[in-house]
Amino acid sequence: MSTHQDADQVHAEFRSVVNMSLATLETWLGSEDSQSVGWTGGSDGERKSSAAGQESKGHESGREIVRLLHTKKAELSEDDVAQMRRVVGYVHRHLAQRPTKEDVETSRWRYSLMNWGHDPLKD
Repeated sequence: MSTHQDADQVHAEFRSVVNMSLATLETWLGSEDSQSVGWTGGSDGERKSSAAGQESKGHESGREIVRLLHTKKAELSEDDVAQMRRVVGYVHRHLAQRPTKEDVETSRWRYSLMNWGHDPLKD
């Protein structure tokens, strides 16, 4: 499979798992609920921070997803395709961990997925 075909496949999978509209995702990322969930440690154990304070990996990824959604397909870099691949992998892994005993609508599980552009209630 050529790199171009692989990028096309990753892009299609990314667009499939990111089921929130750009406007909805941008609004969500600005919410307190969005910023209240996720892992904030770096690979070296240090906490990541943003202008707003501590930022989770999922929230940071959400900002990247917004950027990717604004980028024309023909202008995507190899790093962009790698980020889209991470998003697809995360969403698939996280969906498999669906909680069984809690209200999904207000669960940290759903909020975390939404930071990655996927609202499981839309499935």
